[in-house]
Amino acid sequence: MYDTTPAFNLKAVLRETGLSADALRAWERRYGLPRPQRSAGGHRLYSERDIATIKWLMARQRDGLSISRAVELWNEQLAAGKDPLAAPLPSPAPGTAPSTNLDRLRAQWLTACLNFDERQAEQILNLAFSLYDVEAVCKDILQKGIAEIGELWYQNRATVQQEHFASALALRRLDSLLAASPPAVRPQTLLLGCPPNEWHTFTVLLLALLLRRRGWNVIYLGANVPVLQFQETIALTRAQLVILVAQQLTTAASLYETAHHLASHHIRVAFGGRIFNIHPSLTRRIPGHYLGSTMDEAFQQIETLILTNSPPRQPEPVEEEFGIALSWFQSHRPQIEATFHQHIQNLGLSHIDLLAKIEFFGNNIAAALQLGDMSLIDHELDWLQSLLEANHVPASTLSRFLQAYAHAVDLHINGSGKPILDWIERFKGEP
Repeated sequence: MYDTTPAFNLKAVLRETGLSADALRAWERRYGLPRPQRSAGGHRLYSERDIATIKWLMARQRDGLSISRAVELWNEQLAAGKDPLAAPLPSPAPGTAPSTNLDRLRAQWLTACLNFDERQAEQILNLAFSLYDVEAVCKDILQKGIAEIGELWYQNRATVQQEHFASALALRRLDSLLAASPPAVRPQTLLLGCPPNEWHTFTVLLLALLLRRRGWNVIYLGANVPVLQFQETIALTRAQLVILVAQQLTTAASLYETAHHLASHHIRVAFGGRIFNIHPSLTRRIPGHYLGSTMDEAFQQIETLILTNSPPRQPEPVEEEFGIALSWFQSHRPQIEATFHQHIQNLGLSHIDLLAKIEFFGNNIAAALQLGDMSLIDHELDWLQSLLEANHVPASTLSRFLQAYAHAVDLHINGSGKPILDWIERFKGEP
C-alpha cells in the first residue's frame, strides 16, 4: 500500500520520476492523473501513491502504449475493482502465445466463449486492451465477435446458451468501460435506449460508450424502455436527441410506435440497428433520422444533427388495408392460433417447440402488418426453416405450415386478412 498523504513538492516528484514538468502538467490537465492536492500557498503537493502512479504510467509507455492508452488501462482496472499498483498486468493463459492480430484475438475469444471458459475469455480481452485502444477492441473483437456468434446461432451451429454467455461477458466489459469513461465536455445531451420488448442492448450500449468517449453527455436507459419513460426523461434532462436501436422485426414495430409518439410531441429521434441493415426500406417508415449501417456513419450523423438541427424526413404512410388487417388479426389471433395448432400437430415437433414457433410467427405477422410490408417476414422464414431442418423435419414442412396458417386466417377473418393471404400464396407449392 502506498501512503496518500500529500507530502512531496513538484521538484521532488520530478527528481524521483525523471518526468519533465511540462509532461506532468499535461497529464494532469488532459487525463486527470495524477491528482495532486494544493498547499495553503497554492503549490502542488504529491503523495507517495501519486509518485507510484506516475511511474506506473511511464512503465506502460516503455511497454509501447501511448499515454492516453495507459490512462485508459488504469481506469479500466479501477472500474473492474482492481488497484493497478497492487496487481500485475494481465497476461495470456499459460501455453497461449500472445497475438497482436485483432482477428486472431477475436477467434480466440469466440472459442473461449463457445467453451464457456470465462477466465480465458477475460484474459484474451485484457491482453487485447493492453495492446490496442478501447474503440478498436470494442469494434473488432466484441462487436464483430457477438455478430459472428449470433450468425452461428442463426445457422444452428451455436446454442442460445453460448450466445447468451458471450453477450453477458461483452456487456459486462462495456458497462465497466462506460463507468470509467471521462466526463462530458460537450453541452448537448443524448438519450439512448431500446424500444419496448427489445432486450438486445449490446449495440446501443457500445454506441453510448463510444459517444461518451467522444465527449457527449450520454444518458443510457438500456433495454425495453416504455414510450412514456422516454418522454418523461426528456422533460427532466432536456435531451437534444433520442437515439433508438432495434435488432428484430418485432422491435422495429415497437420502435416505429415510439418514434411516432415522440415525433407527435416534437421530440427529435434518430434510430438504427441490425433490422434496418437487413431491410433498408424500413427506414422510410420511421419519423426520424436514420443513423446508417455502421458506427462511423452514426457518429457523423449525430454530429450533423446536433450542429444543424435539420428536420426529420416525413415517413411513408402505411396503406389502409394493412391497418385493417392488423386490427382484425390482433382481435382474432387466439382463435387463429388455436385452429392452426389443431392442423399442424402432426408435423413432428414437440409441443413446446410448436407453441414457440406459432408465437414467433404471429408476432412477426403483426409487426409486418404494422410496418405495411409482409415481405419483411421472408428473412424470418429462413430462420424458421433452418430450425425445422435442425430438428430433422422434412423440407416440405414449411409450406404445410404456411398453408395451414392461411386456412386459419381465412376461416376467422376472411377478406380482412388479404395482405397475409397474398403473402402466403407466394410460397404455395414450394418445398
